[in-house]
Amino acid sequence: MSDLTHFNQAGEAHMVDVGAKAVTDRVAVATGNIVMLPETFKLIEQGGHKKGDVLGIARIAGIMAAKKTAELIPLCHPLALSKVSVEFAMDASSSTISCISTVGTSGQTGVEMEALTSVQIALLTIYDMCKAVDKGMTMTNIRLEEKSGGKSGHWQRVN
Repeated sequence: MSDLTHFNQAGEAHMVDVGAKAVTDRVAVATGNIVMLPETFKLIEQGGHKKGDVLGIARIAGIMAAKKTAELIPLCHPLALSKVSVEFAMDASSSTISCISTVGTSGQTGVEMEALTSVQIALLTIYDMCKAVDKGMTMTNIRLEEKSGGKSGHWQRVN
């Protein structure tokens, strides 16, 4: 278990000690998609949903989620975030909305979990707001795209 940093030598879960790590600028970008019926997509695209601005509310939910990540994932460190950006791209041909979350901080540990949590909650918010008209929506391809900073440096998804 030595490669899994959230376990000690005895195999017990623990919060990683980042106290000796250097403070560096850290950024993570995560993405994910939600696929829906064309009718649902049109409701969102045209702003005709009875509950209001679906993407605006999902954006705020994604920002709030990044800030609350340490409260949701037991071994995450609470971080002072310097940036959370949640953007959406709409593809009418596949009735898909893509979410892109970029999270930044200057600190001793990365913000990958904050970016991933942000995407998940933004997509779940879209689902919640639209489930009355489309219970079959599917969230897919939630993943880290890029991270920078810290000892491991820059990493970017190749495929």
